[in-house]
Amino acid sequence: MKAPLPKNEVLRLGVLHRYGILDTLAEQSYDDITLLASHVCGTPIAIISLIDSERQWFKSRVGLDIDETPRDVAFCAHAILDPDTTLVVPDAQEDARFADNPLVTADNGIRFYAGAPLLSPSGEALGTVCVIDHKPRILTEVQLKALKALSRQVIALLEMRRLVGELEMISTTDALTGLRNRRAFDEKMLSEHQRSARSHQPFSLLLLDIDHFKRFNDDFGHQAGDEALGEVARIMQYTVRSYDVAARYGGEEFAVILPDTDKNGALEMAERLRRAIERAEWLNRKITVSIGVSTLSYGQSVPVLIEAADRALYTAKEQGRNRVVDADVS
Repeated sequence: MKAPLPKNEVLRLGVLHRYGILDTLAEQSYDDITLLASHVCGTPIAIISLIDSERQWFKSRVGLDIDETPRDVAFCAHAILDPDTTLVVPDAQEDARFADNPLVTADNGIRFYAGAPLLSPSGEALGTVCVIDHKPRILTEVQLKALKALSRQVIALLEMRRLVGELEMISTTDALTGLRNRRAFDEKMLSEHQRSARSHQPFSLLLLDIDHFKRFNDDFGHQAGDEALGEVARIMQYTVRSYDVAARYGGEEFAVILPDTDKNGALEMAERLRRAIERAEWLNRKITVSIGVSTLSYGQSVPVLIEAADRALYTAKEQGRNRVVDADVS
């Protein structure tokens, strides 16, 4: 019997996805919990199961060699319907909800199941800590309490993951524009340089500067200037590719790291950005940018690559602004 969707399904899925846990690699802290669940409950199988829209995915598992199953056959999809109660199925062959389930009818199939829902702090059931056996059984009250306690520990780990992610985002994000900050830019430049050296794939850098920005601030005020910076950042985010890295380099200067991009691709992206900003509708007056482009050469260091882009940017300003200049011809 297929489990119906919880009434709060849309909200539940939103909370689940915000944790960013689905399809992540195995982690010892979660594996310790399934090991404890299996040991405490005396079952050969224990799982931390998360219910996505179409599947149940296993963050950790003991005694099982698969990573997921369809949601339609998931016992845990039934367990999340009553978030405050541990679902216990003493003998699945005697339960109308599960008797014809392929996980039950298969050779050496499921006979016993107990799943304690994973409850987020706001009350959404995301999945379960569950234990499974190939023979009927019952759990003692102590074992059921232990299973529930382990489900709370999983939520504690998920919350820690979320908080660490938020702190990391804050520490690497420019507060005004929402782009990566200078620290994040420096780290990404180093990692991309190392990756390029290993793979022998090119990568390029764009440095952008808003033309006559000081005059803009003097004429319209710093509030208008901040709004202009934010709008340039939004245009950049919409224009660059999903795997490019846009950052606020400092003041009115921005940078874009272009992985796996040669000189021609970098010049094309730079021109696309320049046109997008020039053609945007601006509240006070038209804003344009000058852009310097550099592409990594074999053996070139990160500081030299940045210096080349900066030199090209300076040339673009000297030549009249609102233009793209390649470092190799600047």
